[in-house]
Amino acid sequence: MMNREQYLNKNNRFIIAVISLFMLIVVVMAFSPKQAEIDEVQLGKLLFNDKILSNKQTISCASCHNPSFAFSDTVAFSVGDDGKPGRRNALSITNLAERSFFFYDGRAASLEEQALFPIADPLEMNLPIEKAIARLIANKKYLNLFLKVYNEKPIAQNLGKAFAAFEKTLETSNSAWDNYAKGDKKAVNNAVLRGRKIFNSKGKCFDCHSGIDFTNDEFRNIGLYNAYELNDLGRAAFTKKNDDIGKFKVPGLRNVSVTAPYMHNGMFKTLKEVLAYYNNPTSIVAGSINTDSLLAEPLNLSPSELEDLEAFLNALTDKQFLEASAK
Repeated sequence: MMNREQYLNKNNRFIIAVISLFMLIVVVMAFSPKQAEIDEVQLGKLLFNDKILSNKQTISCASCHNPSFAFSDTVAFSVGDDGKPGRRNALSITNLAERSFFFYDGRAASLEEQALFPIADPLEMNLPIEKAIARLIANKKYLNLFLKVYNEKPIAQNLGKAFAAFEKTLETSNSAWDNYAKGDKKAVNNAVLRGRKIFNSKGKCFDCHSGIDFTNDEFRNIGLYNAYELNDLGRAAFTKKNDDIGKFKVPGLRNVSVTAPYMHNGMFKTLKEVLAYYNNPTSIVAGSINTDSLLAEPLNLSPSELEDLEAFLNALTDKQFLEASAK
């Protein structure tokens, strides 16, 4: 039998061992990498940058919507999973949270709906949605993430929700013009201010590019349909209405200086080319059909007025993208 002193010594050793183990656990937990909590936005961002949703796993959403260029592409037609070019220029996906329609033809009425189209498109990611869902379910990481975020396995609806949640965070408000509007009168120069006046009046830009994101969300035919080399029906391909032939969604102008090439077919490489077209459309495209009445006559802007208008457009690009695109 143990005497009192032996009992106390053994008990003390046990207490010391327990305390030491507890302290070891605390130290390990303090210095171990923490498992970050993931939410809907983070899940959407993860999916956006992952090639898992393309058929051959060669491209991700970010392949055609480059974060350095305001989530647009730098070529007229992005190359899809099968190595073939798409039908239209990849639009920037910044500042879409308040939009009413998506894509140049407006075939999607929500960001959630819009997100699924490129996955299934044979010229883009080329993966039927049911196969995309099956692939995510078979992937242990994504299965667990969807269960954690949505409390259910991946399905088309929550996949669209994840993408939309991420895209809704891509709002920008730190351009030179934003800072001027907030009271920093040194944020822009006189050329920008003159360009703003032209934008609102003689240039007729404001008639379509109004609102905080510089779009009225309408569909307009700006003369880029002639049924020959310019034969994209635009919104009419979706609505089947003759009045919509050659009409395309008016894009927002935020970050426009880093989203070249321009137009639905990427036919203009620079803003100078865009402005030259608007200044006198028929001198560049002949035989246009159903052109908007706003472009019935040349604008007749002078070279200096065109320069000022370009200065204003450049002032609409967020600082983060000016820095990223310059690298």
